[in-house]
Amino acid sequence: MTFGARLAQAMDSHGPLCVGIDPHPSLLDRWGISDDVDGLRRFALTTLEALEGRVAALKPQSALFERFGSRGIAALEELIAGARDTGTLCILDAKRGDIGSTMDGYAAAYLNDDSPLAADAVTLSPYLGFGSLQPALEMARRTGRGVFVLALTSNLEGAGVQHARTETGSVAGDIAAAAGEWNARELEGQPRSEFGSTGLVVGATIGDAPRKLGIDLAQVRGPILAPGVGAQGAGAAELAEVFGDARRCVLASSSRGVLVVGPDIGALRDAAARAADEAARALGR
Repeated sequence: MTFGARLAQAMDSHGPLCVGIDPHPSLLDRWGISDDVDGLRRFALTTLEALEGRVAALKPQSALFERFGSRGIAALEELIAGARDTGTLCILDAKRGDIGSTMDGYAAAYLNDDSPLAADAVTLSPYLGFGSLQPALEMARRTGRGVFVLALTSNLEGAGVQHARTETGSVAGDIAAAAGEWNARELEGQPRSEFGSTGLVVGATIGDAPRKLGIDLAQVRGPILAPGVGAQGAGAAELAEVFGDARRCVLASSSRGVLVVGPDIGALRDAAARAADEAARALGR
């Protein structure tokens, strides 16, 4: 089964929520645990224990594990393996992007079956050209995994690059179109209701940017990872403006909004259930 199909199934079963596992020092402190490798590991595995099989996906932030060097990476590997063992989809938030053999290396690290860092999907940065991502896209296709490509992010600096005009429209529009081409090949002959394994990252608080740039996100036919859905960000009206007919493909991403109640397992589960219900209502699911 492709990543797109598995994600759609998980969203139908558990709601359109992805919980980011972001071990910020402030969150570790709030949990009353130390900002070191042992604290990092406890934070990650407690979150997994609380949410495995209860949310559509988990999304560890690679940089916050990498800051502890090889032992931090080992904790990340343990988390990815644990998610796999419990059948919980794992999206590694690494935002990698490069050219040539370096991109080959990233593809092998995050998407190859033999790698201990291989998640179900990985986030990628296309700003050396969408074509530079081809090794990762091809590896994902071969191994049944997925990617989420940065397209329209909510940080103010992103607009200066992503909204820039090109001969065919805009940088973000070109990224969306290229992702759509990969999905069209994957989904050839399948119903329009299906979505592919090449997704986008689109901030839920970017307002009417897609309309102004002439981007129809529904045409991409891929999942959309969207930070900023719910009480701390966009509601139903704002989401309709941003995503339009693509709302059914939106996977709402939340981290601190759920994890702040830890380390109590029950509290984490309750917070995730509330966030999933809130996202589903806002997205009209």
